[in-house]
Amino acid sequence: MSSLQSDKIFGGSIAKFYEEYIVPLIFEPYAEDLARRLVSRRLARVLEIAAGTGVVTRHLASLLPEDVSIVATDLNQPMLHLASELGTARRVEWRQADAMQLPFENGSFDAVVCQFGAMFFPDKSKAFAEARRVLRSGGVLLFNVWDRIEENEFADVVTTSLESVFSADPPRFLARTPHGYHDIATILRDLRSGGFGTTPLVDTVAVQSIAASARIPALAYCQGTPLRNEIEARDKSRLAEATDIAENAIARQFGRGQVAGKIQAHIVAAEC
Repeated sequence: MSSLQSDKIFGGSIAKFYEEYIVPLIFEPYAEDLARRLVSRRLARVLEIAAGTGVVTRHLASLLPEDVSIVATDLNQPMLHLASELGTARRVEWRQADAMQLPFENGSFDAVVCQFGAMFFPDKSKAFAEARRVLRSGGVLLFNVWDRIEENEFADVVTTSLESVFSADPPRFLARTPHGYHDIATILRDLRSGGFGTTPLVDTVAVQSIAASARIPALAYCQGTPLRNEIEARDKSRLAEATDIAENAIARQFGRGQVAGKIQAHIVAAEC
């Protein structure tokens, strides 16, 4: 299996570690931010793509009026299964779907929301075109992507630390995919190619990621993301060692107690 293929696999225990560690560490503040950006809009039906374990979905269900219908989709059924088990404040329709070929009619949603999923789309313009197709006139595609890895301290430290474990072929998932789609000019070009004619609004937002110890971000990244797939593809027996090395590297830079590191993302709103 190629790296680009394994980058999209959130199978096995990854979904559990993702929800337990990654979601509170880096996703929660941006999920609330996305949901709040929709509160003032007149909405009847909202589609979420790449919903993962449902962190944005839960905020949408809590913040949007009861009469707004929410459909949450993801390519990975294990993620959706956990999301539905965790539940939401009100009814949400969960559906497995590929963002590259959405199973919905033209013009059937007022908003399409995507948290940290666009980086995984093999053809960004095609995925944006699909979002544009299912949006009604006046609708909005609202999504966020991580900024470059150097602006996201824990991810950067973890990536660098694993070079000492696999020096001949260090795992590069975090730099390649989650933090590999950060250039705003490229994003705007892909949106234009996908049919969004109005210049999107882009906000760059930095927050502090806080954890009780260095162990938490090490577990989050090494075992709660497809970085785990890369580590195990090199040597399955060294996953625990790689996690320990990442933990020690974080502790050296941020301390042995509570740790705090900068995270930064772009939030993009593209109107139809």
